[in-house]
Amino acid sequence: IFTAGASDDGMAEFLADLVVIVLNGDPHHLVANFPPTVEEIQDVVLHVLHSTGFTRTADAYTAFRWGHHWVREGAITQEQFVRNGYPPSQMEPLLEWNRAHGCDTVDGLNEIVKSGRIKSLIDESLGAYEASLDAAASRVVERIEAGDEIKMIWVSGPSSSGKTTTTVKLTDRLRGKGLRFLMLNLDDYFWPLIEHPSDWINDRNYETPEALDIQLLNAHLRALLAGEPIDKPVYSFKEGRRIATKKVSREPDQILLLDCLHGFYPPMAEGIDPQVIFRLYIESMNPLYESAMMKPLVEMDWSGERLTRFEDVRLLRRSLRDVVHRNHPPLSTLLHWHYVRQGELFSIIPLKGLADYTVNGGMPFDLPALKPFFSGSDSIWPEPNSLDQYASFLDARIRYQRVSKLLDAIVGLSLEQVNDPSLIPGDAVVREFIGGSTVKIPHNE
Repeated sequence: IFTAGASDDGMAEFLADLVVIVLNGDPHHLVANFPPTVEEIQDVVLHVLHSTGFTRTADAYTAFRWGHHWVREGAITQEQFVRNGYPPSQMEPLLEWNRAHGCDTVDGLNEIVKSGRIKSLIDESLGAYEASLDAAASRVVERIEAGDEIKMIWVSGPSSSGKTTTTVKLTDRLRGKGLRFLMLNLDDYFWPLIEHPSDWINDRNYETPEALDIQLLNAHLRALLAGEPIDKPVYSFKEGRRIATKKVSREPDQILLLDCLHGFYPPMAEGIDPQVIFRLYIESMNPLYESAMMKPLVEMDWSGERLTRFEDVRLLRRSLRDVVHRNHPPLSTLLHWHYVRQGELFSIIPLKGLADYTVNGGMPFDLPALKPFFSGSDSIWPEPNSLDQYASFLDARIRYQRVSKLLDAIVGLSLEQVNDPSLIPGDAVVREFIGGSTVKIPHNE
């Protein structure tokens, strides 16, 4: 806490005192033979940070905590430990690109939209994204030419980062180089609905890797790599259970292609030689500094030089996708998001150091393209009073206020512009969410 709160030692001391008070509130910890475990102390630290509104610090602490956990478990090396999830070596080039294009601040981005220069920004940012996919494909080929017998490619990253579009584009490039693939739909490995506990608003946590039958999946992956056929389950989301099985076999020259949130989670590939795996990580990371009107009410370290939250843009992406393709209102997505964040800070972001290549699925024009759906008379964004009955959902309430300020600060495109494929091409990542994608998106069918 003292390290995280270095900009305000007084606040750091106050938070540390709160942690001690909470720990001492448990009578078990007052007995010399029953001191709190490291994990219990960490849980209380996070409880205090979240309860006092320091969500940014809490998220960084969570990623750091679980990163250390994976180092201790031997899942990653010290060199693969990414601390808070966003090492400067990864973020500085992205920020420098935005600075060079004048879109590193909300005010700068708004000026580009208002002055009619958005077309150039869209084209150049998509060009950078496509170039990164070219580099990723080249990295796969380089490993094969160096002697690695790549049999499996994982595409992993947080929710609504653009994994599906990126997976399709990457495989198109690799097919052009003569590689063949066998795609495995990992949604078929979900446990039956009845096995997922529900909370008091009847929500279920599908965002944890344990929502999948990992033991069966791992056994099937090893069998396929060994040239053995499998009876893959067929899952019906309508019925919430497995309804059949399907024979699947892998030809010797086929590469298993797996698109999964938790693809880097160690038990997924347990017992599989790392030399046969290529891991691609994708996350929506667009460094954008806040404007003065977005100054937070709670956190004390605001200096006018704070980045907007990457996960907030992904929340807007997923909210729009859930409305159009899953009939889930944005309020449900907002109330569910704490599960999303909990899962990605445990087994996605802390493990990104395993990646052979990282692609940025976030574009500077995402927010202007999303804004029309969350503003005006046809806005899908929840009304403020819709959260009144969820007074105890502090995460959702804080997130709602923050995202609402972000939306208010952004100058959006018109719906006519958003729907114009000559402005935003049909194969752009954001088309997964705003509609009009020319890329086949299985979860949107």
